[in-house]
Formats: sequence, C-alpha cells, structure tokens
Amino acid sequence: MTGLALAIVIALIGVVLVMMTTIMRSVWIIPQARARNVERLGRYHRTLQPGITFIVPFVDRVKPLIDLREQVVSFQKQPVITEDNVVVQIDTVLFFQVTDPRAADYEIVDYIKAIEQLTATQLRNVIGTLDLEATLTSRDRINTALRGVLDDASGKWGIRVTRVEIKAIEPPPSIKDAMEKQMRAEREKRAAILTAEGGRQAKILTAEGDKQSAILRAEGAKQSAILEAEGQSIAISRVFTAIHRNDPDPKLLAYQYLQTLPKLAQGQGSTFWVIPSEVTSALQAVSKAFGGSIEEAAKTAAEEPPEEPEARELAEGRIPPYELAPGAAAALAEPNGNDA
Repeated sequence: MTGLALAIVIALIGVVLVMMTTIMRSVWIIPQARARNVERLGRYHRTLQPGITFIVPFVDRVKPLIDLREQVVSFQKQPVITEDNVVVQIDTVLFFQVTDPRAADYEIVDYIKAIEQLTATQLRNVIGTLDLEATLTSRDRINTALRGVLDDASGKWGIRVTRVEIKAIEPPPSIKDAMEKQMRAEREKRAAILTAEGGRQAKILTAEGDKQSAILRAEGAKQSAILEAEGQSIAISRVFTAIHRNDPDPKLLAYQYLQTLPKLAQGQGSTFWVIPSEVTSALQAVSKAFGGSIEEAAKTAAEEPPEEPEARELAEGRIPPYELAPGAAAALAEPNGNDA
C-alpha cells in the first residue's frame, strides 16, 4: 500500500506540473505598443495584440516581440561623391515605425540592416546630383528626397519611414581650409565695405552739418544787415526830419562844413588833399555871419603880424589848409584860395 500511495502522489504531482505548464504556455500578456506573431503548425496564424490572450499550447508557437513604437537608428558615416567630384562623409539618422508586424517579420529578414543599406544607396543617388555648396546648404531638400524614396521602398516591409535627418557632412581637410579662407575673405570684405559705408555716411553728415551751419550763419548775417540798415535808415530819417524841422541857417551849415574839412585829412594814408571850390563860398558865408567880408578879413590878417610861428607859417601859406583851426579859416580868403 505504501508503494501504491507513493506512485499516486507522484502521478498527481506530474499532472499538476503538466497542467501548470500548459496554462503558462497558453496564456500570454502582450505589453502596450508591442506585438507577437503566432505560428500554428509552422504557418502564420495570427498576431497577438496588447493585453491578455490565449493560444493552444504545444500547437501554436509565439515568435519574438516586435516593437511598434517609433525607433531611431543612427548609421555610420557613408562616403559620398558630389557632382563636382568631392568625397564627403555623411552621417544620417533614420526615424521609422513598424506598422505591419506580419510583413516586418515575414517579408524581410533584418529590416534595420535593410533600411541602412537602402539609405546609403539613395543618399549616393541624391548627393550625386548636387555640388558641394548645394550639399552643404540643401539639407532639407536631401532629407525630403530620402524620406520619399525610403518610405516607398520600405512600405512592403510593413515599415513607415517618418524622418531622415543628415547629422553631419564632413568635407576633406583641404576643402575645409579653402572654405575657411573663403569665409575669412568674405568677412574681411564685409568689414571693409561697412567701414567705407561708415566713413561715407560720416562725411555726408559732416557736409550736411557744415551746410546747415553756413546757411544759419548766412541767415544771421542777413538778418543782422537788415536790422543794421533799418536802424541806419531810421537814424537818417530822424536826423533829416530834425534838421528840416529846425530849419537850419545856411551860415550854420557853412560853419559845420568848415569843421568837417580837417577830419578829412586825419587818415594815415592821406598825403595829398584837394580843397574843393565850395570852401570859398563857405568862408564868405562865415565872414558875412560875423559882419565882414573876405577881403577885409584877409587885409586884417596881413596888417597884423603873427605873434607865433604858426601864424607866420599860415600867412606864408606853408600850413596846409586842412590843418587850420576854425578861427583861422578867414586867412585863406585870398584871391588864389580856389587854386589851392
């Protein structure tokens, strides 16, 4: 009995183990954004979706997990020849997503390697139609072209290429040196142009300032001359009005005329002075004003001997007429006074 009971216990334990193994193999939990393909007797049966699911143990075989999220793959540098025969090294980054787990599992062996090789091929085709300068400045164009070609080619694999980005483009060292020299020359050129433009603007502003200053000075001089002329006009008008209002005697005018004559010879450059003929008329008017005539004044001056050397020189005619004092003006009233 003891051996029979032990055999029963061992059998029960084996049945429990088999049942547990069967249950574990028939129940699968798929994470979110994941998928698994199921083969039944070696043929594709169905695709397990996220959540809990059941399969037939020992009949169905579950294949490896497939990630349905967007994935990023960075490829190694690829040597590419441009249209102008320059070899550049290009790094690319690919963004893709599995849309059909069945096609990704059964249509291609290794879809990541296939995408890498397809990217390198299409990259050479696109870059081969561009020169170096266009390659360096047309990344968006290259990305768009690569994305369109890769998306069409990988569609049957159940893969959708979302983006293709060029991470780096490295030209040869000699090309780098030439580009740096060109960049330096362009910067120096721009600096020289900006300096010249600044000098030009400074000269223009300076000239404009000088012009405005000259205009303002001219306007000031004009206003000053106008005001001065107006002042002189007013002064002359007032003097003229005052003279005519007071009605001056001709004798007074003749006396003022004689007082003005010495002032004409006070200039340093005056070496020769011509006495106008009106002096005789002025002397006559003055002599009549004092109750005598010119002949009497001259006779009196000839009879009375001069007390001073100046009077003697005056009588002899050695003192110029413009040096005479107002009281001695009658001494010039001789017959030859007009010739002086």
